[in-house]
Amino acid sequence: MMSGGVGKYTHIDNQKVSGSVPSVPDPGHVTVQFTDSNLQTFPPSESQGKISGGTRPPRDADDTFSKPVSGSEESQQGGWFRTFTVAAYKPYFDVDTTDVLERIKYSLFPFRGTFTEKTVNNPDLYGPFWICTTLIFVAASIGTFVTYIAHKLQKKEWNYDINLVTWSAGVFYGYVLLVPLVLYVILKYFSAPSGLVQLFCLYGYSLFVFIPALCLSVIPLEIFRWVIAGVAGFMSATFVALNLRAHIMSAVLFKDIDSGLDLALALE
Repeated sequence: MMSGGVGKYTHIDNQKVSGSVPSVPDPGHVTVQFTDSNLQTFPPSESQGKISGGTRPPRDADDTFSKPVSGSEESQQGGWFRTFTVAAYKPYFDVDTTDVLERIKYSLFPFRGTFTEKTVNNPDLYGPFWICTTLIFVAASIGTFVTYIAHKLQKKEWNYDINLVTWSAGVFYGYVLLVPLVLYVILKYFSAPSGLVQLFCLYGYSLFVFIPALCLSVIPLEIFRWVIAGVAGFMSATFVALNLRAHIMSAVLFKDIDSGLDLALALE
């Protein structure tokens, strides 16, 4: 209702007016109850909710984009083609500094003969590669330095010989590659097979002793150099021989055990 001449509403009567919404009485306190749900757990169980297990795509659906990309190419390659991939050699470089130092320490104590046993499950090519590469440059550097000093003492003209690098690379890489390959064939022929990578690892670490030996050969005493070279060669050969002996003995032992078991089964 309008009061006086003032254009304001003071109150509205509780009556029905055309085109208006009737007032609703206060119903009091209303208790709203929610049913238990599994919103606290993610992902929700398949038996509850609107998205159930029946709405999932079939098992043979195309999940190309959900597969990891890293292993897609590796799984498609096999046989001899895998030999020419980088992935084929990844396990042989899966070592850290602690592993390499531990194996170098074994090579400096050649009379133990336990190197093959320690590395049978994880032979590496990382250590042998860098040992051979270091030997190449150390041998070339030391050889160049020794010849330089000798020429200077004799007051002769000295020229750098680049062939020392190629000669060192041929000797050390050839030794590590060809000798284990020949030995692999021989062991396989005499029924005492060994892994080819295991032999590469053994021969590669056996060369580490020549690094300090070459550094000591800087001393300008011919007899001292021969003694150092002889000691290094003896330690390297002993390291290889004792580990090969342990491998052959274990192979022969297992062969005898298998023969005994076959004989016992035949008698039964």
